[in-house]
Amino acid sequence: MTKKMISKKRKIIGWIVSSILAIVITIFAAIYQRTTGPTYPKSITTEINGKLYSFKLARSHSTSSDCEITVPMNDNEVRGFLIYRPFPTNYKWDTVAMNKTSDGMSAFLPKQLAAGKLEYFLLFRTGEKAFPLLAETPNVIRFKGDVPGYILIPHIIFMFFAMMLSNLAGLLAGFKIDKARLWAFITFVGILCGGMILGPIVQKFAFNEFWTGVPYGWDLTDNKTLIAFVAWIIALLANRKKFRPGYIIAAAIVTLAIFSIPHSMFGSQLNHATGAVMTGK
Repeated sequence: MTKKMISKKRKIIGWIVSSILAIVITIFAAIYQRTTGPTYPKSITTEINGKLYSFKLARSHSTSSDCEITVPMNDNEVRGFLIYRPFPTNYKWDTVAMNKTSDGMSAFLPKQLAAGKLEYFLLFRTGEKAFPLLAETPNVIRFKGDVPGYILIPHIIFMFFAMMLSNLAGLLAGFKIDKARLWAFITFVGILCGGMILGPIVQKFAFNEFWTGVPYGWDLTDNKTLIAFVAWIIALLANRKKFRPGYIIAAAIVTLAIFSIPHSMFGSQLNHATGAVMTGK
């Protein structure tokens, strides 16, 4: 087998392995980021009167309506109470009795302004017994404005494919396949369109602020997008005249690392005292 044939075979194997791994890594990273973020519903399992109940409590909701908190508990001997207050504050707690429904019992958290947060917990009573749930570590919910689908969907598509193509470019660079430079450029375009252009527009609709990253705040979603953007600029400049796979691999690793950070960490948060949107947790 000639060197040319060996080289061609290596490239084919490199393409196949890189493509499969890029898809697998991206899917796992996206799932991890989504399910570990502070806006993902909190899973609860609790025992009341010897019965186990499993349900989820919301940690994100639209500013357009009150948020219904539902517990699938049909025991007529149990009364439920929803207890909440603005977060982060030392305001007095408000208590709302939960109403019986066909699904169990429910009560509503009042809608808030964009980036406004409430902390809440549940209290169940049966006879003289009380069963507080999350009283010591209340659940926090953030309200956000509705983002039009024609903005949100392209943003998600661009960012998902940018992450996948970043992995592909890095893996191809690892196999020393020159086409990695092309996919590096396409990755850069994806982050530019999805993160640096559509990202701030999404932020404006959701929280009435275009940018809360550096130098205005420490919003991790904004800052990690900026870091990825800069990493790919450096990689492209380094590969402008000569193929330097190390820079592409480094940019891909940086992108994978920062996009694995849970989504919405240190995100926009309303200051209830001043009415200003700031960087929170």
